[in-house]
Amino acid sequence: FPQGGPTSASVTFISLFAKLEMAAAAQTKAVSLLRVDGTAKSASSARARAVCHAVAKKNVASHGATFSSGSAAGLRLKSVGARFTASRQTVVRAVQADTETDLKDGRATYSPQTFEELVEDAVVSVKQALKDDVKRMEVEFPLSQDTSGYKDSSDQFIDFNIQLAIRAGKLLIDEDPTRKVKVVLPDSVELERASKKFKSSLDMAGDNLTLGCAAVKKGLMWALGAGDDPKEEEPADIYIAVNASTIELPAVRKYAKDVVKDKVFILWCLELDTLRADLGLFGFPGKDVHHDFLSSFKPVFYLRQRGYSKSVPVAPFVVNYDGALFRTYPAGWQVMLKQDNGELACIAERRKRYTLGEVKEELLEIMGLNTEEKGSSMEFLRRGYKRSTWWEDDEEIEKSNEWRN
Repeated sequence: FPQGGPTSASVTFISLFAKLEMAAAAQTKAVSLLRVDGTAKSASSARARAVCHAVAKKNVASHGATFSSGSAAGLRLKSVGARFTASRQTVVRAVQADTETDLKDGRATYSPQTFEELVEDAVVSVKQALKDDVKRMEVEFPLSQDTSGYKDSSDQFIDFNIQLAIRAGKLLIDEDPTRKVKVVLPDSVELERASKKFKSSLDMAGDNLTLGCAAVKKGLMWALGAGDDPKEEEPADIYIAVNASTIELPAVRKYAKDVVKDKVFILWCLELDTLRADLGLFGFPGKDVHHDFLSSFKPVFYLRQRGYSKSVPVAPFVVNYDGALFRTYPAGWQVMLKQDNGELACIAERRKRYTLGEVKEELLEIMGLNTEEKGSSMEFLRRGYKRSTWWEDDEEIEKSNEWRN
């Protein structure tokens, strides 16, 4: 590093990526995106990239360094304890120009402070979907602040998810006191446990919020997902399924067919992308569970956070960055970049769902880390041959594409 310290190191690091053309392209040509209703609007991501470019240029110029089009101004330099954060913070200010928007425009930034706020936002999206007569919905958000996954006891997350589902059911009943909501557990064992553990919460919620189960498990075959049909239950207007594992998805599908029928069915924080990965493997249900069943559930509130890293040939050698795939119905899908203050800022959006690989590519582009030449062997080695999952590729054989829209 130069003797100027971390600031000069940041400038030096930025100038190494200065020949990238992504930010220049965004500056000279705004990207047109589609709203849910099909009309076009100017992309906040293009505006954010242009502002990133301007701020990076200003900061580099102030230190007497040369600069050409690039967008690497937001990289973290952990090895020297320095951060060049001006551009990343300015992304937030850039996209906040569109604060006067309705639900169809999505969110320029998103920063929930509590899980209660997440539940309330999810219920707002559910209510909007109910107005549009959507019967099959998915709600997904992390039950942990750790982007790498859950590290505590599974029982803690199971109980926490039930609590959040009960809270969501109460909010739905508050809107319409005649509405009946049932939180559906995977089996009778979980139902018995939850009925005792959350008795006080259920009593406070009132008679219109009840618990049910998708299957009655008994005997030695219960461990393989086998089970009898649940006993006759009092019907509800909205069913919320929680805590089902991959092996229990066929029971959930049967419950939807035999009990839910044409009523509203919500899959609540099941981590379906994780469950889909097991479908088709030995000892697990077949891929038809996705093709025939899961594909029909429209994500009305979806927040999937992930942490990424990329090695670079200069210090700090490893660059860490966080992002998320985000959706609030009826808005389209958004790729969000996590700022240093924890806020998520929109960098790309479109109507059709992004694949997980596309989310990473959008983040790489805005971070200025898309340095491999297109079609080069280095690009192939970095990204590999397969860049999408089987369920993202099987669009032609799905019975429904609701999960993509």
